[in-house]
Parts: sequence; structure tokens; C-alpha cells
Amino acid sequence: MRYALALALCLPALAAADFKVGAARVSLTPDGPIWLSGYAGRTHPSNGVLNDIWAKALAVEDAKGERTVIVTTDLIGLPRVISDEAAARLQKERGLDRARLVLNSSHTHTGPVVWPNLGTMYDMTPEQMDVVKRYGRRVAGALVEVAGAALDNLAPAQLAFGQGTVGFAANRRQSTAKGVQIGVNPEGPVDHSVPVLQVKRADGSLMAVLFGYACHNTTLTGEHYKVSGDYAGFAQAELEKAHPNAVALFLELCGGDQNPNPRSQEQHAVQHGKSLAAEVDRTLGGPMKPVRPPVRAAFQLVDLKFKHHTRETFEAELNDENKWKVRRAQEMLKAYDERRPVRSVAYPVQAVRFGSDLTLLALGGEVVVDYSLRTKKEYPGETLIVAGYSNDVMCYIPTVRVLREGGYEANDSMIYYGQPGPFTEEVEETIFKTIHQVMRRVGAKR
Repeated sequence: MRYALALALCLPALAAADFKVGAARVSLTPDGPIWLSGYAGRTHPSNGVLNDIWAKALAVEDAKGERTVIVTTDLIGLPRVISDEAAARLQKERGLDRARLVLNSSHTHTGPVVWPNLGTMYDMTPEQMDVVKRYGRRVAGALVEVAGAALDNLAPAQLAFGQGTVGFAANRRQSTAKGVQIGVNPEGPVDHSVPVLQVKRADGSLMAVLFGYACHNTTLTGEHYKVSGDYAGFAQAELEKAHPNAVALFLELCGGDQNPNPRSQEQHAVQHGKSLAAEVDRTLGGPMKPVRPPVRAAFQLVDLKFKHHTRETFEAELNDENKWKVRRAQEMLKAYDERRPVRSVAYPVQAVRFGSDLTLLALGGEVVVDYSLRTKKEYPGETLIVAGYSNDVMCYIPTVRVLREGGYEANDSMIYYGQPGPFTEEVEETIFKTIHQVMRRVGAKR
């Protein structure tokens, strides 16, 4: 008895669990060939699988019984019609408030089309379109399934946060004699931070790791036709290989104007995935800041206005040589015919704050890196994860600087998203006004 007592006293004491946490994953790998998203130049469906893709969920319950679920997906983006369906079902079936469900997409360009995201981009046959629409229904069900599985697996756990750095993201807005084009801009703004949220079971083993990076998942370019999660998929696989009993979840941050460098080769995707996973592992092995309850959450929609347009704008576009412009014009004219011209889009802003230790700010759309950098500057006393591609990916979200410079993120991308044109210059301040509102509601201080 004395020996057993002495041995027990020598063992490191396990910290009391502040939370109950559950983690789960559900496959999103398509059953057969399907049209891949992200590149307008593709001419046929997928022809194999490079690595499996997933929906993953992290459910967190604090001492007050408040539950929050973060869902990550190896997909181009979730359109609002799918996000809203999943959120409504989880509210009805699980009592989960909308503010407490975060839905993020990695924006892989070697994942299936998630209809109607980027709806004007594709040249599909009716049969191929049917496959895509069936897949969209599968995605909606998978979001509910994976969130429910994580909620059903709640167990005592500790959270901790650390931050690393990795440098393969490059600003892609390159100034040329013909204006801003997609290239490599070594002088452009970047955010190379790698936020890492560690989840440990009561016995000290790793249950899950949630990590992020601000970079497009476009290492694999348009000539690649195998399904994969790109560098983010390889990074998650590396971490789960190193930690077999843990779930690794990737958050896409504000990478709208960031590309991997180098890119185009499969080996580059593997290389970037390994370097990101290695940095996450290094961060896990270093000093981590405890993350404590309670968990507060806020969610708000705000209208972002497009620049003024008229019916004549799109009637002229019907004769354009660019087939994607013609498709966009047809959609806009249909809206005019139905007396609902597209003047604005609803934009989701969400904040989830863990005590005073960590805040996840989740923004919709393809958010350029300026939003992350400005938010961190405006909240210097807060530990922040600023994610884009959350809850709805309806188009690119530029700042005033990007709008004035022009280029793909400000203008041309709107064609493929089926939006009428660029935003007004009010877009940045409208979003930041809403950011300030949701941050106040969760107790964050500027």
C-alpha cells in the first residue's frame, strides 16, 4: 500500500479537464468520377483519387453545458444553401444554436464541385450535373452526421494553443504593364502564422489538433484530375499518421490572394503538406497556452453592396466572346426579368471566444489577407485565429486597396461566381463594423 501510494505521488498529476470534447470524421471521397472545382479550363470529370477527403468535426462543451462545433471540409467551399440546411437540421435535432456552428472549407481545387458554388464555371453534361447535385446532397448530410458524431463522443479534455510559422504562401497579386495579374509578388502582404489548437484527453493523449494557414489550396493546378485535399490534405494525413489516435482538422484562413510557391507538381503538394505538418508538430511539442472556458459565440449577417449596374450592362455582355461572361449575363438578366436584380449579397461574420484566451473569427468568402492583418492590428491584446472560407463561399472579399488595384480578386472572379460585378468601396468598412459588433458580443476587447 505504501509503495502504491509513493508511486502515485511520483506520477505527474493530470490537470482537471475544463471541457468535454469530441472529434469525428466522415468521408467525402466521391464514389466515382465527378467534375472537380476551381479551374475553368477543365474539360472532363476526375479520373482517380490521390488522397481521401473528409468532413471533420470538433465539438466542445464548457462547464455551463454550452456546446460549440467546428466542422472542417476538404472542399472548394460550402454554398449558403448547404450550410443553412445543415445548420437548421443541427438546431432542430441537436439544439445547436447557429452561432455555435462553424463550417469551414479548405478550398482545395482538386475536390468535387459543390453545387451551386462557382456555378458559371463548368461545362457539364446533364448526367454529370446530376452526379454533382447528388454529391451536394451527400455533403449536406455529412455535415450533420459528422457534427452529431462529435457531439456523441464528448469526453473530458484540456485545450491549449500555440502558434508556429511556415513560409510557402506567397502573395499572388503581381503588378504588370497590363495591370494586376496572378503571379508571385514577393513584396505583397502575407500571413505565415500557423495557429494550433491542441486537444488532450484526461489521460494526456492527443485527441485532436485544429490548425490553419492562409494560403490557397492550389498547389495542384488545372491539369490535375485526381481527387485530393491538396497540401492541406497531405498535412492532415501526416499528422494523423504521426498521432494515430488523433483527428487533425485544417482551417483555411484569409488566403484569398495567397498561392503556394512552388506549385503545379504533385511533389510540391506533398512537400508543402509535410512542412506544414512538421511545424504543427513542432508547435505541439513546445510551450502551449492553456485555453479555458466559458465559450461564447456570435453570428451576424450583413449585406455587402455591389457597384451599380443596369440591365443594359448585361445585355451588352451577351455578345461577349467570353462564354463565362455570357453565362453570368444570362443569370443577371433572368434576375432582372424576375424583378430581383442582384444588388447585394448576405455576408456571414462569426466569432467564437474561449474565455479570454483565444478567439476564432470566421469570415465568409474568399477573404484576402489584409483582413487578417488588420484584425490582428485592431485587437492587439487578443489571441486570434482569423479564418476565411467559412459558412458561405459566395465570391472573393477584397479590401479597398485590392478593389482600387483591380485584378482577378476584385473583378474577374465575380464572373465565375455568378455575381454582377465588383463590390462598392464600402465593403471593407461594412465588414469591419460587423466584426467589431460580433467581437463585442463575445467579450473581445480592442
